[in-house]
Amino acid sequence: MTLSAPVPGHVSVFRDGDVARLTLDRSHRHNSLVPELVEALRRELARLAADPPRVLVLAGAGRSFSTGGDVAGFADTPRGARAAYAERLVGGLHAAILDLVDLPCPVIARLHGPVTGGSVGLVLACDLVAMSRTAFLAPYYATVGFTPDGGWTALMEPRIGASATTEILMLDRRIEAEEALARGLAQAIEDPQALDERIAGWVARLTALSPASLAATKRLLWSEARRADLARRLDDEQARFVATIASEATETTMSAFLGRTA
Repeated sequence: MTLSAPVPGHVSVFRDGDVARLTLDRSHRHNSLVPELVEALRRELARLAADPPRVLVLAGAGRSFSTGGDVAGFADTPRGARAAYAERLVGGLHAAILDLVDLPCPVIARLHGPVTGGSVGLVLACDLVAMSRTAFLAPYYATVGFTPDGGWTALMEPRIGASATTEILMLDRRIEAEEALARGLAQAIEDPQALDERIAGWVARLTALSPASLAATKRLLWSEARRADLARRLDDEQARFVATIASEATETTMSAFLGRTA
């Protein structure tokens, strides 16, 4: 059955019994993040939290999972209003990351294509990640002129270590699927045509297990102290992002990335 009507250009959620699928649905812009999308995402996550499924699959429509914050959205916002725009977008994204952490059910990320910028945080907040061999993770912050958000320092660093995170961010390089698997950022990689079969197997296994046990496991892993530390570090990322988004240096680099004259 349909859990909620699709929000055109934003997200859609469909539920079939114990399994829900939430899809980022701004495919004409590679599911890049704008305030309206993250706010729609949070509304749907709140509905799911009120009536949790046994399993949630988080996916993206079109060719990409998500390419992070829509750079054109920032560039098209007057510089005097960019800090407020960033507060709304990055603050909403970080709240959505915590919403995913707080869901009592297992969350599976389905990565069939690129995952860049802050959208990586949505993936790192999931419990299991299935990745196509053609998918990759990438920061792009140093290229665009933004500062890391979406948990690149708050979630990535605890997962793979400070040295590896530093190298990836400083060199602004991609993490291919094989590396993601080796570093524990994904639990499975598959050929594109086999990705949904892998996820279906996980869903079948998870729905056969005790939901109370799975929920307790998730709460123990995301202890009060660990969650509080994540929230604090996300706040640090947001504060730095907001403080620099309207700077002349960011304007110049962002314009160059978009092929515009600053």
